Amino acid sequence: MLPVILTTLLRKARAYCARQERSQQEVRDKLYTWGSHKEEVEQMIAQLIGEGFLNEARFAEHYAVSKSRQKGWGRRKIELALKAKGVSASCITSGLKAIDGEEESEQLKVAVAKRWERTKETDPWIRREKVVRYFVGKGFGREEVEGVLERLVL
Repeated sequence: MLPVILTTLLRKARAYCARQERSQQEVRDKLYTWGSHKEEVEQMIAQLIGEGFLNEARFAEHYAVSKSRQKGWGRRKIELALKAKGVSASCITSGLKAIDGEEESEQLKVAVAKRWERTKETDPWIRREKVVRYFVGKGFGREEVEGVLERLVL
C-alpha cells in the first residue's frame, strides 16, 4: 500500500500522462518538481507503465508523426529531439518508421516551392543555398532537398 502523498502524486501523474503522450523522462522530471524522491519516482514510473499510462514506443511514434505533419520537421531533427527527451534507440527507430514517406516527400515538395518563392535573393546560387540551408536546419538531408529543388527549378 502506497502512502497518501505517493497516492496523490500518482493520481497527478496519471492525469499528466492522460492529457497527452509523455516520455518517461518528462514524467520523471515532473515528479521531481512535485517533490518526489528517486525510489518513489522509479516506483511510480513502473506503475504508470504497468497501467498503460506510459509507453515509450507509443510516445515516439506519436511525436515523430505529429512533428513531421504539424511542424514540417525532417527525420534528423525528430531523431535528435527524441534523443534529447531520453527515448531509447529502438523506440526512436520505430517512431521514425511510423512517418509516411510519401506524405513526407509531398510535404517537402510543397514547402520547398513556397520557400523558393518567398526567398528574395536575386543570385540563383545564393537563393538555392538559402533554401537548402533552411531545410537542412529543419532536419532534411541536403541531397533530398537538392533533389526537390532540381525538379522544381528546371
